[in-house]
Amino acid sequence: MSRDDVSYSCGSCGYPLNLTSSNRIASGIGSEYRKSIKNGLVSFLSVDLSRFTQVDEVHCFPVSWGRYRLKTKLLCRKCGVHIGYGYGDAPALCGFDSSDSSSAAYKNANKVDMVDGVTSIILLPDDCLCFIFNFLDCRTDRESFGLTCHRWLNIQNLKRQSLQFPCSFDIEGPSSLSQSCSDINPFHLYWILKRFQHLEYLSLSCCRELADSALSYLKLYGSRLQTLCLDCCFRIGDYGVSLVADGCPSLTTISLYLCNITDTGLEALANTCLALRRVNLAYCPNISNYGLRALSRGCCELQAIKISNCRGVSGVGLRSCSSTLVYIDAECCNLEPEGIMSIVSGGGLKFLNIASLSCSNFRNGLEAIGSGFAAGLKILSLRMCRSVTDASIVAIAKGCPLLQEWNLALCHEVRVLGWASIESNCHTLEKLRVNWCRNLCDQGLQALRFCT
Repeated sequence: MSRDDVSYSCGSCGYPLNLTSSNRIASGIGSEYRKSIKNGLVSFLSVDLSRFTQVDEVHCFPVSWGRYRLKTKLLCRKCGVHIGYGYGDAPALCGFDSSDSSSAAYKNANKVDMVDGVTSIILLPDDCLCFIFNFLDCRTDRESFGLTCHRWLNIQNLKRQSLQFPCSFDIEGPSSLSQSCSDINPFHLYWILKRFQHLEYLSLSCCRELADSALSYLKLYGSRLQTLCLDCCFRIGDYGVSLVADGCPSLTTISLYLCNITDTGLEALANTCLALRRVNLAYCPNISNYGLRALSRGCCELQAIKISNCRGVSGVGLRSCSSTLVYIDAECCNLEPEGIMSIVSGGGLKFLNIASLSCSNFRNGLEAIGSGFAAGLKILSLRMCRSVTDASIVAIAKGCPLLQEWNLALCHEVRVLGWASIESNCHTLEKLRVNWCRNLCDQGLQALRFCT
């Protein structure tokens, strides 16, 4: 026997049946042959009867052999499971029918394995096939898995946990808005959600024609969804967000970048999606402190929030936020001194970006960062905060001793006193950005000479 031959074994106990692929009837390969294979019917020219128990001799009507022939039921000699049928008066012609619906072993079939260097058929339950699918780390292999048969396709559908369209971009920073996916309509979304009912991550970013009503299908199939990206879905508003809130109670991450939502939508999320941890509201100009207050109070596990370029936000909506809030990106917001104090009031901040403060008369309002509430801060960006003074720098340097990265680019009012304070207090600092700082003179560089 060639090493390329396939050796067949009992799917229930692994008992060798002495059936090989070289003995298969494959001369009439065509549509009928493919149909037989699809139905699980594999035929052989002869069998080793010592490997089978023969029972139930009956008459049947095979089309190609005449009107009456013997049909012998073949059982595995070791475990007695039904293997197939033998036809004819002698063992010269037989059939191996693995599609018998009464065989419990067949219901768990569908895996090819290696035994002693020879390929053999081994029957495995669905949970084993799921384990195999999870083990595949190549995208091509995972896609090919479902092409094997309908059963494997169902397993692939059930195991798919994430879906992202080619036009989608990452939640942390969209790189391009040139691509769009305007042809995704409610009908497409319905069939996608119906087919993949175990999705945990779904990105519909740049589906610009997707309307609020399309999200109603999430109520049927969105219970497992944990991450939803709706970036640049310009037609999604408060009603759509309320549908998301009703259909996705397990949601932990939502991105609404450039969506047409207001405080009403944020209230809907705060009332239902209590497990929310990460929220992207960048470039949502219609939200205000009221919506942020509802979100921060309703979602007690909130960890990260992006409100950059939200001009209606002053920061006071985050007053008394949870200590779990460690990441705030509020670049280009109309923050006020009271808002800065509210932002750090939770006491758990590790990342804070308040670059490009719009308030021209801010002056020493940033001293609140160093008041003690942000003692665990590790990354701080004050880029283009042109009005920040030495007093604020000194307060922050003393109150935030764990700073690892500090961006002071274009902070023109920082002088020698500020630089010296950074060198004296920020002993864990790894990166200090000072480009375009007009008052970083020789004395300032001298003050920073020992700064790590």
